[in-house]
Amino acid sequence: MPAVTVEDITALPRIHGTAPDAVARPVRSVTSAPRGFEGEGFPVRRAFAGVPLEDLDPFVHMDQMGEVEYAPGEPKGTPWHPHRGFETVTYMLDGIMEHADSNGGGGVITNGDTQWMTAGAGILHIETPPEHLVVSGGLFHGVQIWVNLPRELKWSPPRYQDIRGQDVALMASADGGVLVRVIAGRVAGHDGPGSTHTPITIAHATASPGARVTVPWRHDFNALAYVLAGQGTVGTEERPVTKGQLAVLGSGDTITLTAATGQASHEPELDVLLLGGRPIREPVAWMGPFVMNTRAEVVQAFEDFQAGRLGSAAAVHNTPTAVVETSEAQRD
Repeated sequence: MPAVTVEDITALPRIHGTAPDAVARPVRSVTSAPRGFEGEGFPVRRAFAGVPLEDLDPFVHMDQMGEVEYAPGEPKGTPWHPHRGFETVTYMLDGIMEHADSNGGGGVITNGDTQWMTAGAGILHIETPPEHLVVSGGLFHGVQIWVNLPRELKWSPPRYQDIRGQDVALMASADGGVLVRVIAGRVAGHDGPGSTHTPITIAHATASPGARVTVPWRHDFNALAYVLAGQGTVGTEERPVTKGQLAVLGSGDTITLTAATGQASHEPELDVLLLGGRPIREPVAWMGPFVMNTRAEVVQAFEDFQAGRLGSAAAVHNTPTAVVETSEAQRD
């Protein structure tokens, strides 16, 4: 899992001790992501399956794409499809993905790069492996996160950010055994390059066997820890977690991660994606590629797409037929 690596982790700024009155965030739940398929048939783990939306707020969906080693001719992507009302964040760990959208945006992302698309009022886009990867085959592993937008920003103009891996903020744990990459938001005084409409933090931590890190976390943000690879514990209570599991943490000021001393040979380190944001606490109406506040707005989004008001693309097949709705989100 290359993402962004460093030759000498000891040369990085350290995440030192937290304030004496800092409160450790307890682990509220741990869930295991079921497997499924997305787009033209690439395998995913549904990271948020079974977790109430009010615990995820402001996030609504996340897929771990792969990890899969494709044979020649096997790599797959997604067909053209619409979005409205939220942002997609695609973080590439291994492999290559090309993106294009109906506004002329797009690019290529590879190890450690992030594609950040604000759908806002509406956009069409497509994600595919480049032709040379289809011919040769190869490793594919990434994460796509859906970040909700508050009511007043759902009609923002679409926007695309191309974030290179070398631009993320890098830090090390006090013991020098954990590399932390900050993609968006602020961690321990270091800012990631992602520009967010909804206040959030996204960070990727890689911990060597036995290493431990306590990360300061904004008190007004929620906190999620998803294990991309390896095994270890979350929280000062040392709740065991392994690949494909999501820990939802309660309120507090810090998140503690510890890598197990024994790791599998094919996954020698603990890799964890840390997510958090300021809850929006608005009703959610979600159907397929549209995340709005009301059922009527979702219906309008489908009508706008079918009328060509989001751009032009081939028909989208197998779209969901049920709207997921919540009331005002309530948290402890």
